[in-house]
Amino acid sequence: MTSTATAQPVAAAHEHSPADYKSDLTPIWCPGCGDFGVLSAMYRALAGIGRPSHEIAFISGIGCSSRIPGYTTAYGFNSVHGRALPIAQGIKMANPELLVLVAGGDGDGFSIGGGHVPHAIRRNMDLTYIVMDNQIYGLTKGQLSPTSPRGLKTVTSSYGSMEEPVNPLLYVLSYGAGFVAQGTPADMPGLAALIEEGIRFPGFAFINVQSPCVTYGEPEAQLKVHKKLMKRLDAMGHDPADRLRAMDLAQAYGKELYTGVFFRNPNPNPTYESLVHERQEHLRATARPKEKIIEMFIPE
Repeated sequence: MTSTATAQPVAAAHEHSPADYKSDLTPIWCPGCGDFGVLSAMYRALAGIGRPSHEIAFISGIGCSSRIPGYTTAYGFNSVHGRALPIAQGIKMANPELLVLVAGGDGDGFSIGGGHVPHAIRRNMDLTYIVMDNQIYGLTKGQLSPTSPRGLKTVTSSYGSMEEPVNPLLYVLSYGAGFVAQGTPADMPGLAALIEEGIRFPGFAFINVQSPCVTYGEPEAQLKVHKKLMKRLDAMGHDPADRLRAMDLAQAYGKELYTGVFFRNPNPNPTYESLVHERQEHLRATARPKEKIIEMFIPE
């Protein structure tokens, strides 16, 4: 049994605007939070995709960034801390036609939820996972997070962190993710384009967004600094089909702010849901009638 997956942009039945995806709820993030920009970029990306809200599901975990589903007109599930990915996979399997997006923070995704990431990648369901990475636990008042740099002083590391941070980009690349990108709200058009491209990729797509925390984040991690430090990968001549080069560039996480697509698999693997569909069709011819299934459990 063989299968190939190709990108299939969905044509809109009619034009959509970013406002079509904006709910009546007012975001309650701190003024200046990077998540405002991420949310706006998501609205733009969804308008570019053109799917109506009832065909989209937003799944999140727990944290400041995980409030995002409520700020959209799509179906939303603000779930359990670290469990957004398995819930999103279940939803995608139950309704493969839904456009499923997953949103969360670095703590939600790479601490309590870190064990789910490699399995979501290897299954390769058609999901887009957007992580708002601010190197801190903001909602719970400024504790050390998995991506906090060594030496960072927080309420849980009074003398400075002694741990090396998790590198989200290298992490997902090493597990074989087919689409890996990084953006910042300091470049709104670029971030919206990255999210749209991730959605259109046929398989698991990971987008790390450097979304600064204005309350507990470091001064050198704020948007004004991002604008000065960001380096666009396309302007550097990076070939997103070169996985080894992507991994080399990803090692600069925390030192350089590279934005754009690190890796895009030019020959995407079949998605899990497409393989399930193929298996179902293959077995359908020899399947027992529903009324005779009980006979399988009756001893002879």
